[in-house]
Amino acid sequence: MTKVKNPAHIAIHTLLIIGGIFMLFPFVWMITTSFKGDDEILTTSKSIVLLPDSVRPGFLNSAEDEARIARRSERERLWNLEQEKAPGERDKKVREPFRWYDNYVYAWRAQPFYRFFLNTLFVTITVTAVSLFFASLSAYAFAFFNFPLKDALFMMMLGTMMLPQQALLIPNYIFLSKMGWINTYMSLIVPWLASAYSVFFLRQFFKQLPKDLFEAATIDGCTRFQFYYKILLPLSKPPMVTLGIFSFLANWNSFIWPLIVTNDTNLRVIQVGLSYFSSEAGTRWGPLMAASTMTILPLVIMYFLAQRQFVESQATTGMKE
Repeated sequence: MTKVKNPAHIAIHTLLIIGGIFMLFPFVWMITTSFKGDDEILTTSKSIVLLPDSVRPGFLNSAEDEARIARRSERERLWNLEQEKAPGERDKKVREPFRWYDNYVYAWRAQPFYRFFLNTLFVTITVTAVSLFFASLSAYAFAFFNFPLKDALFMMMLGTMMLPQQALLIPNYIFLSKMGWINTYMSLIVPWLASAYSVFFLRQFFKQLPKDLFEAATIDGCTRFQFYYKILLPLSKPPMVTLGIFSFLANWNSFIWPLIVTNDTNLRVIQVGLSYFSSEAGTRWGPLMAASTMTILPLVIMYFLAQRQFVESQATTGMKE
């Protein structure tokens, strides 16, 4: 006998599906727009058209779409005819037709986008790896050892989380300027190597581990540092992966701080590079959407690779020993 589903569950799942559609729509629009030409993007249609002309079925086209596709086909025909002529006889007024991948080519060549990408990758990986190492050591000390003013230091560290980053921009800039680190990789990396939130997050996880584990390892001759990297870190893979994802996202999407501390194009990061597609003359929406798609691609890949550890960490949050 088929079990009747609870109407409340059906309503909840329906709302979740609708919410998921609303959340995914901007990303779908961004990806599909990256394959459109300016004449498609800037059209004044009354309806939302997601699919580009190159892949959209004919029965979905309006009269305006058909006219635009006809103009593009005529442009392609004229361009092909001009290519058959000798180079000196070609009409320079005939423009090259738009191809579906042109926005990506333009985005990659218009600015040193590959340099922005490599800078962001280097800074993000360095900050994520080093900050996780420092945070895990600090959390290890706060969770397993007793030392003077331990609780006071921990509370002072948590107090720094209440300071908004905007309030620290000018003091940090002045400090780095006196250090001579402005317009260097050091200014992009060093200020973010310590994270109070990461220390707090890992300390709470370490506190859930049984103390007998540490005592047994010590009796067996394991030093404190050996316990840290042979026992504690392998057990802490889920929270470490979770913090790694958070840190990677925060540094990959960083915009204000890199914009302030760097003025050399060779040191710019990818989020600052995206702003170059907007100017007083207007915004090149096609290349901007193509560059944005390339920007989020590493984040999506990273999340899917670390999805299992991330879910495990969230599932064990709040569990007691």
